[in-house]
Amino acid sequence: MLLVTMMTVLVKLGGATYPAVQMVFIRSLIGLVGVLPLAWRHRQALSQTRQWGRHSFRVLCNTLALNANFAALTALPLALVNAIGFMRPLVVLALATWLLGERSGPWRWVGAVIGFAGVLVMVGPSEMHWNLGLIAALATVLFGSLATVQTRALAAENTTVLMVFYTVGLSVFTALPALIAWQPVAMADWPLLLGIGVLAQIGQYCYLRAYQSTPANLLAPFGYLSIVLASLAGFLAFNEVPAWTTIAGIAIILGALLLTSRLDRPRPSRVP
Repeated sequence: MLLVTMMTVLVKLGGATYPAVQMVFIRSLIGLVGVLPLAWRHRQALSQTRQWGRHSFRVLCNTLALNANFAALTALPLALVNAIGFMRPLVVLALATWLLGERSGPWRWVGAVIGFAGVLVMVGPSEMHWNLGLIAALATVLFGSLATVQTRALAAENTTVLMVFYTVGLSVFTALPALIAWQPVAMADWPLLLGIGVLAQIGQYCYLRAYQSTPANLLAPFGYLSIVLASLAGFLAFNEVPAWTTIAGIAIILGALLLTSRLDRPRPSRVP
């Protein structure tokens, strides 16, 4: 969450100059350079995978989510994009239950709904004007949630295999659109674009390890914690002072996390 927050700041800074798909493509190429040595080292695991269809669908969902997210960050305030993104845990809970058959305790649902209410407090009905940026933010939630569920379904796969499929697929899916929308990159902007790629690649590895080791419906509510990081980043990088509604929403979200962690603990087994 920390790495992704740092990346979103860079994306918002670069979005005023370069199209979202161009930044996504450059990010994928940087990741590709880093992942190719790993692909060679784990080439046997790559050749043994039999879930090409699920891998491809996961990468397609990730590609659509990432492009939509970059577009939303360019068009909307950072805090608003992050607030809308917190609809994702609730969507993940529903999709994981429906597609994977994961059991979600009632307190996880209660915590997710309360957290979503906190998001509504932060956003405020008066700010929910329909535009392309808002549609992009909602598309990020949908496709990102689908990608998360597919990652959990591929839990048995080697982490490097997942990273290779993601990075190569991202490059393939964005190459032609990026070529069409390409804007010349100034030398002074390359550090920013390189930073996006490096932060995204390391963050992707951490993300994969988290969702491989822990059920998606358990991790999902903890995603609400990143709103604290997003608010801090908005203040430091763009001088965005959180409104009282933002502070109230954060308090509600953290309360939902505390409620979920305390009331949804597994009961200790009784020793006969």
